[in-house]
Amino acid sequence: MLQSRRSRIIRRGRVMLDIEILGPLEVSLSGKPLVWTAAKPRQVLALLALRAGEVVSVPNLIEEIWEENPPRSAITTLQTYILQLRRLIDGNSFPGAAKHILVTRYNGYMFATDSVTVDVQTYQKLTDAAHHAWEEGNYQEVSGLAREALGLWSGQVLIDVQKGAFLEVEATFLEQSRIGLLEIRVDAELRLGRHQGLLGELAVLCARNPMHENLCALFIIALYRSGQQGRALEVFKQLRTVLARELGVEPSARLQRLQHSILSADPKLDLPGSRIAG
Repeated sequence: MLQSRRSRIIRRGRVMLDIEILGPLEVSLSGKPLVWTAAKPRQVLALLALRAGEVVSVPNLIEEIWEENPPRSAITTLQTYILQLRRLIDGNSFPGAAKHILVTRYNGYMFATDSVTVDVQTYQKLTDAAHHAWEEGNYQEVSGLAREALGLWSGQVLIDVQKGAFLEVEATFLEQSRIGLLEIRVDAELRLGRHQGLLGELAVLCARNPMHENLCALFIIALYRSGQQGRALEVFKQLRTVLARELGVEPSARLQRLQHSILSADPKLDLPGSRIAG
């Protein structure tokens, strides 16, 4: 009877595991932080969290942890890591809660979506909504949604977790998604006439990403619209120098057209809704 009641409570979502991976890995159970230092169980938890709601196979988990050189005891050791994670959860909640949160499936394990929340899933929903608003031309909504999504980040993805092949790919994808979302947010705010307020942020972004043409283009336009034509041309020159030195290429035709537009004081550059930045 007690176990049945406990199961009903868990299924209703009263016991929730909250996982944050957009920065350092942070885990809490119904508001209580869970802390442990063992590197490989953290690696297992991180991959399961990134794929919450999906079964992560035993072979994939083994490859993530040991890459191409798993020990003979890999399966047994992996089972030990899963047991450690479940004990950590059970030790801070209803006994038996862990098996409803971290469930076993055929040849793999999975975090149940009705008992686990992951910041990445919230981020992806907001990002999808922002891209949809962009396609609809609703730049005010793009700005709000993108800022909310980007506000979930507190650093590089899983900055304190050792990454194998799968986590590295997932982290790279998310970092690229973050830059892409930043681009459309800044572009949307330029279209809303907020160029002066973006100058400081764009200066930092371009310094961190000196070969990123889209960010440089947005910075150039923001500078031009703020009355800094000379500085805008200087940013283009810096981009050209870096691309020539590092890659042996010239800026794209789109960027070169932007430079010519600045030199000729093209009126289109002053229009907030102009797509001249691409």
